[in-house]
This record gives sequence, structure tokens and C-alpha cells, in this order.
Amino acid sequence: MTVAELRATEPERPPGYDKVIGRRARFGVIAPSTNTTVEADLWAVRPSGVSFHTGRMYIPSPRIASDEDFSALIGQIRASIETAVRDVMTCFPTYMLMGMSAETFWGGVQGNRDFIDRITQRTGLGVSTGASACRAALEHFGAERISVFSPYQPIADEQVGTFFAEAGFDVAAITGLRCPSATAIAEVGAGVIEETVAQLDDDSVEAIVQVGTNLSFVSQAAELERRLGKPVIAINAATLWHSLRAVGITDRIDGFGRILEEA
Repeated sequence: MTVAELRATEPERPPGYDKVIGRRARFGVIAPSTNTTVEADLWAVRPSGVSFHTGRMYIPSPRIASDEDFSALIGQIRASIETAVRDVMTCFPTYMLMGMSAETFWGGVQGNRDFIDRITQRTGLGVSTGASACRAALEHFGAERISVFSPYQPIADEQVGTFFAEAGFDVAAITGLRCPSATAIAEVGAGVIEETVAQLDDDSVEAIVQVGTNLSFVSQAAELERRLGKPVIAINAATLWHSLRAVGITDRIDGFGRILEEA
């Protein structure tokens, strides 16, 4: 049921009732049950009057140590997303924010559009995906040649590369960290990430993009951005920025990258 259909089932409120939490916007966040980062990132960056309410997709087997494992994970996401969306809708969110990224890159630009259409049809709400948000952030900065890193296996990195290429970007390199499980993604240390970014960066690269919402990067991205003198886009920061602007919230937020500070 859409928000409008759900609201039609609610009794009328007596006088004196109003939003206490999320008075400016309530975001319905869809995340895998294995994810321990995206909610923490969103709450760390959160402007006042905004709240996040999560529907979790059940992931019974988090192993992603091979392409076959990763394909199986995508199957688990597709099997459980409908229930996660159904559940989060009952809190009457204002807008939908996808707290998982691999599925939003799958199938390239058209695959992302199709994904958005499915969620919008199901909810009656607007949707921000990691793929759309990273694309919009890169377009804001005017970056054309990019490097990307992920926690993924090659099968998923290929989908990420296809999306960015179809969106008009020159992808210089993609590095997948090849995490062995979905839960292990959250355990990748800052040193590993810094070394990865150093390997991806050169004078021809105009921006660096991180995908994978369970990879903790929002604060480190801002630090690397200052050091490298170019946009370093963390997917959780970009998706929140995209969602906030979609609902008319234009607050500038310091400490989590230029996209939230400037755009």
C-alpha cells in the first residue's frame, strides 16, 4: 500500500497532534540486515528535524567471497526487498532512501531507472538510490574522468562500471576490495581505504567515488578530499544529499564532504 492508502486506514487525530520526530522529513531507509554502517552514517550527518526509519532486507547467507556468492546475495536482496518496503511504509515516510547500493547499479542506467520505478509504484514516494546520487554529485562537480572503489567482487564491479560509463563518465579504474562477507564490509579499516584511494588517484582523475553502503567512509572521504584537492564522494553522504534536496531541505552540512557543504 502507498502512504496515501495507509493513511486512509488511520483514525482522525484529535486537536494538538503534530509530528514530534522528523518534523521536516521522515526518510524510509531500505538496508540489508547485515548492514551496520548506513544508519550510523545517516544519523551522524543528519540535519535537525530529519529522521530515518529502516526496513531491513533479511540476508540469511552473507557470504560474498566469489562472483557466485555475490550473485546469490543479489538474489536474497530481490527476494526480501518487497517485505522491507512494506514494513517501513507503515511509519508514513516522506521519501525513500536506498541504504544499499549494488542492486541500484545492476543493469546499468536503465536498471537503476527500473528499480526506482518499482519502488515508486509500490510506495507512491520519490526514491534516491546510490547510483543516482553518485551520478548527480559527479555532474554537480563537472567531473568526467573518475576512479571508483567498492567492497565487491568482479561481477558487481562490472555492473558499477557499466552504470558510470552509460551515464557518460570515463572510468579510469575500479578497485574491488573483495570482502569475504557482507558483514565484513563494515570491518575494512581506514588504512586499507587510504591505500586504495592512493592507488586509484592520478592527475588525470577528476573525482573518486566509493560505493557499498556498509563501508564506513563519510568522514574519511572529507579528509581525503581536502588532501587531494578533488571531489571524493562517499555513497552514503551522496545519497543523503540527494534525498534532502529532493524534499526541499537545503541545509549545508560541514565535515562530510563538499557535496553536503556546497551543493
